[in-house]
Amino acid sequence: MSGEPVLAVEDVSLSFAGVRAVDGVSFEVAAHELFAIIGPNGAGKTSLFNVISGVYRPDRGRVRFLGTDLVGRPPHRIAALGVARTFQNVELFAHLTVLDNLMLGRHHHLRYGSLAALAWIGRARRSELANRGAVEEVIDFLELEQWRRYPVGLVPFGVQKRVELGRALAMEPKLLMLDEPVAGMNLEETEDMARYILDIRDELDIPMILVEHDMGLVMDLADRVLAIDFGVPIALGTPAEIQVDPAVIQAYLGAEQAL
Repeated sequence: MSGEPVLAVEDVSLSFAGVRAVDGVSFEVAAHELFAIIGPNGAGKTSLFNVISGVYRPDRGRVRFLGTDLVGRPPHRIAALGVARTFQNVELFAHLTVLDNLMLGRHHHLRYGSLAALAWIGRARRSELANRGAVEEVIDFLELEQWRRYPVGLVPFGVQKRVELGRALAMEPKLLMLDEPVAGMNLEETEDMARYILDIRDELDIPMILVEHDMGLVMDLADRVLAIDFGVPIALGTPAEIQVDPAVIQAYLGAEQAL
């Protein structure tokens, strides 16, 4: 890996009431890279995501994003720097339309106050039109045209997951964190999401961190994979290397089996 990393996680540890959720994790994410983090349930994957995004403050270690230290910054400040994420469970406003949910991803790009918004003139009008244009591009990219006016609570689950991804993309992130993007999806929906993820990397050129239990998806999509178990890093390498690593095989299936 050459050049300055987009994200550098250095010796991060995190405990809850004496239980170590993350224990000495270090890795870097390069520009243009799709970096995956895998591990059994309870391995500390989401806790690590929460450290990066500012939800948790680590007991030890550093997290640097494009050279800026993230530790101690609140989540909204980290998001404003260009770090966007999706969640394991869909976190959308069910009674708002798909379009309105996507517009919420543009809140960091608003450049006017409440009075200007009430008057709907000048800067407020120009900004709203520009933000609407950005959201329309996301709708086209994720093929959401037919759902745009539907309340999110009435669209299929796979579409909801796509809207969650679209809201993150609407932020125009410099790093995208995907927390189990295909959880609960059927095969067709999973294949569609995989295609969108590859398009984000290859067409939009946004580096990503992917946490996912679908090992087939991870091994097909990721450039590099970090495996953790009980918060401890056990392997880091290409998908081909991870699949035959004895420590990973042991963590998932026991020593006598393979991924």
